[in-house]
Amino acid sequence: MNKTAFIFPGQGAQKCGMGKDFYENSELAKEIFDTATAELGLDMTKLCFEENEQLDQTEYTQAAMVTACLAMTAEIEKRGLTPDVTAGLSLGEYCAISAAGGMQPKDAISLVRKRGILMQNTVPTGEGAMAAILGLDGETVEKVTEEISGASVEKSAESLKAAGAKRAVLLNVSGPFHSKMLESAGEELAKEMEKRNFEPLAIPYVTNVTAKYVTDIKETKALLAKQISSPVRWEESVRTMIEDGVDTFVEIGPGKTLAGFMRRIDKGVKVYNIETWEDMEKVIAELV
Repeated sequence: MNKTAFIFPGQGAQKCGMGKDFYENSELAKEIFDTATAELGLDMTKLCFEENEQLDQTEYTQAAMVTACLAMTAEIEKRGLTPDVTAGLSLGEYCAISAAGGMQPKDAISLVRKRGILMQNTVPTGEGAMAAILGLDGETVEKVTEEISGASVEKSAESLKAAGAKRAVLLNVSGPFHSKMLESAGEELAKEMEKRNFEPLAIPYVTNVTAKYVTDIKETKALLAKQISSPVRWEESVRTMIEDGVDTFVEIGPGKTLAGFMRRIDKGVKVYNIETWEDMEKVIAELV
């Protein structure tokens, strides 16, 4: 059975100008940007559209990324392109949950603003790093990293490649996210989630924590609290969707990071990227 997945990039993909053409051409997209500005007390258009240093600072990046991606998604769905399942890389999982019906955009944006502040303040900027590992199962990655505990990310990447990883890509983030160093941030995030509204899922999403489908929104709070300090099982998540019949993946957001990963995971599926208004029109013309 042919299925379509919407997939959303994580922190590191942000760029100046993301979502600007959607803001200018779509009332739905403009409404999401304006709602984010009002909800957070931040000028989201200035943050996303004008050159500034804040866009690459975790406490601002996360809210900016989710705002831009959800603004794009609103217009894409209005045009008739809808997913059967969603997934997102790290931060992108919040977009996936919202796109699956589990959170209103304003709640997702507000929550990741708090998440970004927690992550930035838990570990000093510049301390630690992250890498994406391709072609090696999660259990092997965890086993190798446990054996070399205390090694730098660069050294760990070398060891993982020696263990069979196809690639080890250092990521453009400001800290050691998805590691045990962030467990306290997860505990604080859990408290914050009690203040947010979660709604029944209209479609499933795949969680980074287990790489499995989530169909019950009641599972989401615990998973998001754990996600912040757990490895991101992205390749496994993609394979889970493919095994379920997903043959079309639409990456929504700045850059082509996930599309690049997809080509290395399985060249047999169709992959599209929507970053601009023009991209959207081309993809809609082909798929709808």
